[in-house]
Amino acid sequence: MKDAAPRTPARKGLTILLLAATLAGLAVIACGMGFIAISPSEVVSALLDGARGAAQSIDPLKADVLLDIRLPRILTSLSVGFGLAMAGAVFQGLLLNPLADPFTLGVSSGAAFGAALALLLGVSLFGPATLLVLAFAGAGATLLAVLALAGRDTDFSPGSLILAGVIVSAILSAGISFIKYLADERVSVIVFWLMGSFVGRTWSDAALTGPAALFGLLVCLFLARDLNVMSLGARPARSLGVDTGTVRVILLVTASLVSAVCVAVSGVIGFVGLIVPHLMRYLVGPDNRWLLPASGLGGAILLLLADTGSRALLPHEVPIGVLTALIGGPVFCWIFARSRGGHRG
Repeated sequence: MKDAAPRTPARKGLTILLLAATLAGLAVIACGMGFIAISPSEVVSALLDGARGAAQSIDPLKADVLLDIRLPRILTSLSVGFGLAMAGAVFQGLLLNPLADPFTLGVSSGAAFGAALALLLGVSLFGPATLLVLAFAGAGATLLAVLALAGRDTDFSPGSLILAGVIVSAILSAGISFIKYLADERVSVIVFWLMGSFVGRTWSDAALTGPAALFGLLVCLFLARDLNVMSLGARPARSLGVDTGTVRVILLVTASLVSAVCVAVSGVIGFVGLIVPHLMRYLVGPDNRWLLPASGLGGAILLLLADTGSRALLPHEVPIGVLTALIGGPVFCWIFARSRGGHRG
């Protein structure tokens, strides 16, 4: 993608602060939107009362709706958007492929296969968390299979990883189609999960996705400088002292596990990890030390807007995966056309 004007660290830091402030403001507004309207001042009062452990100073019904229903759902959508977009930036830098995203290595297909299998068989080994556990297990097993396939190349070259991911994804997609064929009346439940949604998400989901996204960000930021050097190619990176094989495996496993947690909780939500890193490169440039947090904040804003629009503005809830595809498809076409125009210019 064509890079914009030179950016100073101060300007990049200011951009990230503006993104964080925008996200906080939008989250407060989103908390008040819905069948029972709550003003921003009431939202802030309820959040401060909850943080202090004091009695609620607003209407008890509004406080219950805010703290028990809307807030966990909003925090889950923020965490999932942050994790998917941050992982997308890591994959694009690591695989040297602008079309890479958290699903390139088949992690989403693995999670979808595990969840579809749980819904088909109606298993309840882990109670309400069975679907999440099997989805995560499917994503983890898929990552291991991809690494095993690409493992003959001890340096895990981008070409080998992408090819292994495509092969495993194709096999799992066929398996999901076969499960849907066998599902009969359960097929609608499987299809709805596959399209992604935050309906009914609880504090447990927020407590799982939030720390996972934060931990992934910290690990990837720690290796961001090495990731910058690896964009020059494996040989120059090794000559500069970067252990490319180890760094690549650590980043792959971290980004894939963050993606697996997000997909296991929310279902399959595409395009977030694909388009947000491209948009953020316009704002903060290609340096991963700035791009990773900016992409996470951008992804959180995108999923917050999509989920709030589906929950509070549309007459009926639309699966989030459908909305992100409808928004992300045209945006990515615009990015691609602009990029090609820049290359011709």
